[in-house]
Amino acid sequence: MLEVRDLRVRFGTFHALEGVSVDIREGEIVVLLGANGAGKSTLFRTISGLHQAASGTIRLEGEDVTSWPAHKLVAAGIAQAPEGKHLFPEVSVAKNLRLGAYVRRKDQEGVRASMEEVFELFPVLKDKEDDAAGTLSGGQQQMLAIGRALMAKPRLLLLDEPSLGLAPLVVEEVFDSILKINEGGTSVLLAEQNAHAALKVAHRGYVIEEGSVAVEGERDALMGNEDVRRAYIGI
Repeated sequence: MLEVRDLRVRFGTFHALEGVSVDIREGEIVVLLGANGAGKSTLFRTISGLHQAASGTIRLEGEDVTSWPAHKLVAAGIAQAPEGKHLFPEVSVAKNLRLGAYVRRKDQEGVRASMEEVFELFPVLKDKEDDAAGTLSGGQQQMLAIGRALMAKPRLLLLDEPSLGLAPLVVEEVFDSILKINEGGTSVLLAEQNAHAALKVAHRGYVIEEGSVAVEGERDALMGNEDVRRAYIGI
């Protein structure tokens, strides 16, 4: 579904990504592991059209989308729930969700159906649909951020650190929802520092270090890799 080849991103003289290549096949959950500053968010923002690549290519189902703007990529089927959620805190839950469907705004029936799907996935959001997003708990805000991305009806969902700052029980709930999203037919590219939780749901993964891919492999291979276990799983 998505092919990233030899991607390089520069911020002035700083080399944020240095020749990164990753693949996401249709129906997969693929995890990117790495410490803060490794380049995971930069890769996501470049795939999403928010950063410009210095070189390399990004292909969506064979089509070169490297230079496409963000809104065109959303319309093509790529949506992102960014690190830090970036909600509109004074706006209601329902309005935050509708904003996620902006590229589909002419299809009001489809937008309503998508909102019901989000409420089915996260029932607490239905209970709080008229509440301001800023009044939600951290876990509820993360659910809203994921739900807002789903409102674009993506075929590929990018989730950047969805477990960051959440209590263990909420982390489990969020990862259960990721599995349900994937089972519904959406491919998922997941950036996480919580390697143990991420590898339990992922099919494959990549380890990003200092802007480059250091290790890649199937889930079981990464779980069994001593360096990966020591650095990212803590066992």
